[in-house]
Amino acid sequence: MAEGGLRTATSADLPAAAEALGLAPAALAPAVLDPWARVLVGAEGQVVLVRRQWTHEATAAAVVIRRAGVPLDHPAVLAAAAAWGCDRVRHLATGRCTDVPPPPVDAPLPVRFAHLAALAATRVETAVALAHGTGEARTKGDGSPALAADAAAHDAAVGVLGALGVPVLSEESRDTAVPAGRPWVVLDPLDGTGNFAAGLPPWAFSAALVHEGRPVAGLVADLSSGRRWAAVEGQGAVRDGVPVRTRPGGTVVVPSGPRGAAVAVPATARRVRITGCTAVDLCLVADGAAAAWHDVDRGGTHVHDVAGGLAVLLAAGGSVLTDRGEPLRLAPDTGALIRFVAAADEASARELLAALR
Repeated sequence: MAEGGLRTATSADLPAAAEALGLAPAALAPAVLDPWARVLVGAEGQVVLVRRQWTHEATAAAVVIRRAGVPLDHPAVLAAAAAWGCDRVRHLATGRCTDVPPPPVDAPLPVRFAHLAALAATRVETAVALAHGTGEARTKGDGSPALAADAAAHDAAVGVLGALGVPVLSEESRDTAVPAGRPWVVLDPLDGTGNFAAGLPPWAFSAALVHEGRPVAGLVADLSSGRRWAAVEGQGAVRDGVPVRTRPGGTVVVPSGPRGAAVAVPATARRVRITGCTAVDLCLVADGAAAAWHDVDRGGTHVHDVAGGLAVLLAAGGSVLTDRGEPLRLAPDTGALIRFVAAADEASARELLAALR
């Protein structure tokens, strides 16, 4: 059961939920698939339909469209609003509002990170949209594109996550020294810049809290679709409010085609896919849409590209091994390249690694 005794509805819940709200099931059905809508249901007939909308102040609000037996400030409604990076909950019919409270200052650091990361992703949405098509495109040292949107996304994200009081590393800035044993945040403000420039989904915001080399909390927001994956170690992983788990299968995702070479297709794979957005790729493994990811047939990947997705993957039960077959430990160095396989479980990860050697 979700927070406060409510959970995110599935298609099986629609007939009863629609009846409680005075709607036809077909009118409620799109909300089950829409990342910016949520139907929450309880065991005793409580139902609430919530939708994320932009306000005149250019912030996001969770708007309660219809409800039955659910107060505006219900913990599950506030939690859904917080996960969307919303400042407030508003009742559509009356206009009454309630603020979304942040975690208390003494809450665990991963919990405070999760709240701020969701808010940062929403700020990035606005910054990227405003910067789209402005400035001059350039090419980074590694050959990847850089746009004005990258810098705008960085500024928006750091402006929010800096409140945690820990070092924040980003693809768009020089690394800050991280004292041994201290947690740190690493983010990719706009992963999949090439996709964004071409208008070809997905592109995403990605952030993780790392401690002792392990991503202990993370968020990946697919800015092209609205999907959000989030995780806090020990609390599992979710996609749009629904818990997710890894599962074995035959689909392998890879970050790109190696220059001048063919994509390695392991014997364990039935199909290989390339999306151009590593953060989303790892989340697809986390939620079972794909079985594995790897970059061992190329130079490697940067920590900012993968940390957010790895936090979700590990919380969803996945396994990550270096190209030497060891558990991956993340270091606060955005210039270093790392090579690894990520899969539904350790056995699948080792099988994939063996097939690629």
